[in-house]
Amino acid sequence: MPATATFRIPKHRRHVPTARQQVRKVLADWGVTGEPGDTVALLATELVTNAVTHCRVSFAQVRVTLTLSGAELVLEVADPDRDRLPRLHDPGPDEEGGRGLALVQALADDWGHRQEPYAKCVWARFTLKETARTDAPAAC
Repeated sequence: MPATATFRIPKHRRHVPTARQQVRKVLADWGVTGEPGDTVALLATELVTNAVTHCRVSFAQVRVTLTLSGAELVLEVADPDRDRLPRLHDPGPDEEGGRGLALVQALADDWGHRQEPYAKCVWARFTLKETARTDAPAAC
């Protein structure tokens, strides 16, 4: 049975670190540490930053969901601006932002987005190696 954790944060930049801390805590509780945990936390930060930056709905909340099923981990970040879909951007060298989805594309095994009835959800999927889980049984 998959393990799932969901939490919400207010749509404001100051809450992005809170989301990252929550993701790290959930991953640690599941025994996902080291490089895989760092990568998921980094991409969660990027996706949450995109949600709080680009969502045009006032007083919105951003929903973060992590699902672990066997060796597959799925990160989902949803916001209520369902018609403003993410797109890869090729930023100029002097632009401060615009590289988040390129990082997601480079570091996740797969990623995409979907429109829900009242939200859009951007997701990233990771396949964890057995050594990524600290609670994995030791080989005999």
